[in-house]
Amino acid sequence: MSDLQIRNLRPDEIALAVDWAAAEGWNPGLADAACFAIPDARGFFVGEIEGEPVTTVSCVNYDDRFAFLGFYIVRERFRGAGHGLRIWNAAIAHAGARVIGLDGVVAQQENYKKSGFQLAYANIRYGGTVAGSVKPPADVVALDKIPFALVEADDARVFPAARSAFLRAWINTRGHVGRALLREGRLAAWGVIRPCRTGYKIGPLVADDRAAADDVVQALMGSAGAGEVFLDVPAVNPAAIALAEALGLEPVFETARMYTGPIPPLRLDRVFGVTSFELG
Repeated sequence: MSDLQIRNLRPDEIALAVDWAAAEGWNPGLADAACFAIPDARGFFVGEIEGEPVTTVSCVNYDDRFAFLGFYIVRERFRGAGHGLRIWNAAIAHAGARVIGLDGVVAQQENYKKSGFQLAYANIRYGGTVAGSVKPPADVVALDKIPFALVEADDARVFPAARSAFLRAWINTRGHVGRALLREGRLAAWGVIRPCRTGYKIGPLVADDRAAADDVVQALMGSAGAGEVFLDVPAVNPAAIALAEALGLEPVFETARMYTGPIPPLRLDRVFGVTSFELG
């Protein structure tokens, strides 16, 4: 058996993992690769045999306490030879003592448990065709008009680690559109929509309640125009599920959000759309 050589993907090579994810049907965003490199440029790995890429994985260290694992893919004709386990171990080693999160395929939950992961909750991808509103709600404004410190503070309530640089890039990347809802001068909801290989994804979508989330969704759809849209929602947030269903979206995919250890309590009742299954 040829020897597997594992190395870091350079930032300009992360598109390889994104392309493989697209081939697996995960429908990544068109600008995901550039954004994903920002939190931890050394958090992406490729396994090669005689120079040919055969497996990828990422384990992005957000800070000294939390990492997120994704892009765990082995090309089909190389499966069953142990290559996946070797690159998996390299990713886990990169995280060190950090708590690791992932959004795994439901069928692989038991395998992830063997590596110390425990199920926290499910995330459900809803998809379908939605018509954007003709006139966005009056109190909805461009997200980049909101002081970034307010967005950053709100994100800290729903994500296990600070991710300021990534969040700035995610909001400001060309093709991404952000909207926010103000209530009496306070940030009540915000979200980002981005073009993907198929349609658009909305994420993150963070809101006080369903009505606020719906206002932002309508504004985001209005900016993108009518078309196919996807929204990844935590199954533990019934208001988020109700919003997705009211939009006419249907479940198309489910993941298991799992962690290797405890994380700070998160306001999942405010998460109406997950940023991404690859980086959390």
